[in-house]
Amino acid sequence: MKIKNAKFITSSPNLKLCPDFNMPEFALLGRSNVGKSSFINTLVNQSKLAKTSNTPGKTRLINLFEIQTTTKPFILADLPGYGFAKVSKKEQEIWQKNLEEYLLKRESLICTIQFIDARHDIQKNDFQMQEWLKYNNISCFNILTKCDYISRNEISKKLTLIKKEFQNDAIPFSSKDKQYIDIVLKKISSLI
Repeated sequence: MKIKNAKFITSSPNLKLCPDFNMPEFALLGRSNVGKSSFINTLVNQSKLAKTSNTPGKTRLINLFEIQTTTKPFILADLPGYGFAKVSKKEQEIWQKNLEEYLLKRESLICTIQFIDARHDIQKNDFQMQEWLKYNNISCFNILTKCDYISRNEISKKLTLIKKEFQNDAIPFSSKDKQYIDIVLKKISSLI
């Protein structure tokens, strides 16, 4: 599978306002500032398709991207990050409700992709998200982001730990070093 084209479609505050595209959909989950937007841009080879920011909590809506490939098109849904964000508790609760509704009721969703920052230990809310996904029988694989910041040996140890703790496939990724793109596309292709 190779990517031919990618475009931003729309942003929606909740599931009710998300259009249905009749395409397989992958939801991107992770802590604020884990690198989901950089992942999208690197994967599709467009530097500004998804907006990136150094400020946690910038993604506040469900951002939908259509990805055209040499085999089958699919949708990436970039969801608001969990964890630290400079927003009110009430707004965080609204995000949580919208996130849960989307993950539980989106009919075209075939898999979630949970992002873990390679520079840090797995965080408590990463574990909580994983437990919630498993409890609700929502399939998931993991991407270890920012791998260019750590050694190959550390990458190997972190991937082993994620696989052990979450019982999921785990794939390394770096927006600077594009060697992992084919592995991610192979995984996505196997699911659609």
